[in-house]
Amino acid sequence: MITDSFDNKTEPILSLRDFYGEPGSGHEICLVIFSKAIFEHILASFACEKTAHIASCGGGTDIYSLHYDGMDIAFYLSQTGSVMAAQWVIEANYLTGARKFIMFGSAGSLDEEKTTGKFVIPTEAYRDEGMSYHYAPPSDYITIRNHERLAGLFDELSLPHVEGRIWTTDAFCRETVGQIAKRRAEGCIAVEMEVAGVQAVCDFHELELYDFLVTGDVLSTTEYRVEGLHAANHSLDKLYIALEIAKRM
Repeated sequence: MITDSFDNKTEPILSLRDFYGEPGSGHEICLVIFSKAIFEHILASFACEKTAHIASCGGGTDIYSLHYDGMDIAFYLSQTGSVMAAQWVIEANYLTGARKFIMFGSAGSLDEEKTTGKFVIPTEAYRDEGMSYHYAPPSDYITIRNHERLAGLFDELSLPHVEGRIWTTDAFCRETVGQIAKRRAEGCIAVEMEVAGVQAVCDFHELELYDFLVTGDVLSTTEYRVEGLHAANHSLDKLYIALEIAKRM
């Protein structure tokens, strides 16, 4: 079963050294970006240089470095979904040396009253995906370790936010009425597709994850509303908040 996949007793037979050679260095912080609009804004607005490439038979992605307030911060455009988002964090760490990852994306609201007008800081993520079970012992939820520190930074920046459980799913368009009702009953306020897997690999490799979300679309047990999704995906305020968080690390 998938819940039996965690094996910390034996060693893997391949490693990133087999594909990339010696590991890279030079960065402490890396931004994980899911919006092409935000990614292109950084390239157009900051002095950036390409520092590495995450390889894939499908094309992979380039990792860039931006200079901001005396810091060199790595960043790249991630694929969506728990497997690829988590795997690329592992590879970005290997290629750049970054150990602190600031990840910001969008989510669907499961509790509009709690999330409207506020950033969501996940405290736990329901593991409705496969990647996390290879990197952490089985459990329904995984703790988002740095949520208290991140909430403190949001307080420092006077940013409206709400902390709470979220639901990570790999099955887009399978958010059924029954599953939504179960997750809401357990206190989940949002649903997205990456956090559980990324947190698991960060815990395993002793990396630090700082994740915040913006809700756009709304999922209830009676309807789906999509009109807020584009703004949640591409609003630039998330980028500048992430940069302010990087300064305070």
